[in-house]
Formats: sequence, structure tokens, C-alpha cells
Amino acid sequence: MSTSRRTLLGAALGGVATATVGGLPGTAHAASWQQKWAPSASGDGLGAFETIEDDRADSHTSGQPHIFATGNNWRFNMHMVDRDTSTDRQRQEVTGLRNGSGSNYLKWTEGQTWRITYSMYIPSSLKATTTFTHIMQMKQPGTGSSPIVVQSLRRVNGEQTIELKLFDSDTLVGRTSLDPLHDKWTDVDFQIKIGNGSAGSVRWILKSGSTTVIDASKTGVDTFLADRVRPKWGIYRSLGDTSGSLQDCYLLLTNLRGYQLV
Repeated sequence: MSTSRRTLLGAALGGVATATVGGLPGTAHAASWQQKWAPSASGDGLGAFETIEDDRADSHTSGQPHIFATGNNWRFNMHMVDRDTSTDRQRQEVTGLRNGSGSNYLKWTEGQTWRITYSMYIPSSLKATTTFTHIMQMKQPGTGSSPIVVQSLRRVNGEQTIELKLFDSDTLVGRTSLDPLHDKWTDVDFQIKIGNGSAGSVRWILKSGSTTVIDASKTGVDTFLADRVRPKWGIYRSLGDTSGSLQDCYLLLTNLRGYQLV
């Protein structure tokens, strides 16, 4: 099985889609996004997710819980003293899309196309860094596998940006300035066709109010490792930043929705 990475279908952003990616014609058949996941922070809490990775090294027990529901939002706190099991980094993340209890979670497998929409609030304390700061990942479940797709806060030539990359090939899908998105809600629309070799694709849309900040896509890419793909959200960052950007911070998410193209 190839361990490289990922291509998405375009399709309309809702309702009936005619399988286009980034404006390119695709398979001429009608398809539609069917909602499969619609948790609420106030009702489902952390039960909305498959797993919770909250201070898994117990590095800062007095700060626990670092991940919790508050009102209609899910909140991820990160403190400078927090450490992951690899002590050169910090991690407070949730994974997967759970419906109900037990093993009733959605499994994204090869050949499927999925879409996630949500709103995120990035405070000015959560800054872009010279090393990795991921706030969303697509991964194969299990330990030891590298990410497939990462949404990251990265300093580029000293400027703060937010970007989406295909991790293994270091392929940039899109990048835009982070500064205008600080201290406000930003809407995220992420779409992925799960395919091995060149059979996958991704599309990434950010909106601030009624303004589309970026709408970028890549086709003919590898978006599959093995088993299945699972989303992750939260803050996962390296302590190797050289810009002085690390500080106590947090991230808020709300209105998480999951759709499958069928």
C-alpha cells in the first residue's frame, strides 16, 4: 500500500452535485451531499467524537480538562506547560465523528467522498509558528502514521498564514493571511475524496462572514494510507518555534457537520 498521499471532487456546496473538482468536469452523474453527522456541543459534548486526546501524558493535571464543551462551542485550551508524550510538542485534540455511543462512529474508507463544515474562532493568542501548528488533520487511525492532510498556522517570510497541505508530498493546496481571521469566527468547508495514488482530491474553502477568503482544490492526489481516514481537530504544535509566538491560547469550534457524497 502506498504511503504517499491524495484528489477531491468539486461538486456544488450542497444539494445536488455533478461531480466537478475545482471547476473541472468530472463524472457526469448526479450526486448529492447527505448529512451524516450534526452534533451539538450543548447536547452531545465530547460524545460527538470518537476519541479524546486531552493531556494524554498527564503533564498538566491542574489544567484538565483542556478540551470541553461550553455553551454551543467546543473549546481546546493550550498552556505553555502542556506536553505531549513526545515532549518536544503539545497536543490537545479530538478525533472522528461519533453518532451515539460505543462504536457508532462514521468510518471514511477508500473511494468515498466526505465533506466537513464548521466554524472556528482563532484568538490572536493562537499564532502561526515557524514549525508546525496544526488545527485540523486527516489521518489513518492508530499510532505511528503521519498525517494525510493538515490545516496549519505557519509563518511564511515572517508573516502569519493559515494553509492546507497534503502532508507526505508537501503539496500546498492553498494559503492565506491569518491576521484578518484572528479574533473572529471563520467558516470552514473541507471536502475530500479518499483515493490511493492519484485517485484522491481535496477542496478547502474559508469564509469570513459573506466574504470567501480562499477556495482552493487539488485533484489527482493521494488521500489514503490504509484502513480508513479520520479527521482530527484541536491544537497540535511543536515547541521548536523560533518566532516567539508560543503562548497560552485556545481554539473554539462550533456547528460541526459531516456529509457524504452519495
